[in-house]
Amino acid sequence: MTDKLTAEEASTELPMLEAAGWAQDGDAIKKTYQFEDFVEAFGFMSRAALWAEKMDHHPEWFNVYKTVDVRLTTHDAGGLSMLDVKLANKMDALAGG
Repeated sequence: MTDKLTAEEASTELPMLEAAGWAQDGDAIKKTYQFEDFVEAFGFMSRAALWAEKMDHHPEWFNVYKTVDVRLTTHDAGGLSMLDVKLANKMDALAGG
């Protein structure tokens, strides 16, 4: 089982994620990505899916045309974990940001 972020980890990691456009949403973080078109958005989701599978940590996400809404939380930890932080950072890198 993955552990929930400690208070110290949260105070270090969450401000950096917020600076990158992530927002806290209860026991999760969320972000909306905008792409040039559907193909770019779907390509991002495909690349992110491969990393999520490798990490065995899967996002909650929703796609309409060129917009991808992502929500990350670790259900078995009951909130945010380092898996969410790592996947958020990876998704930002994959999106070019």
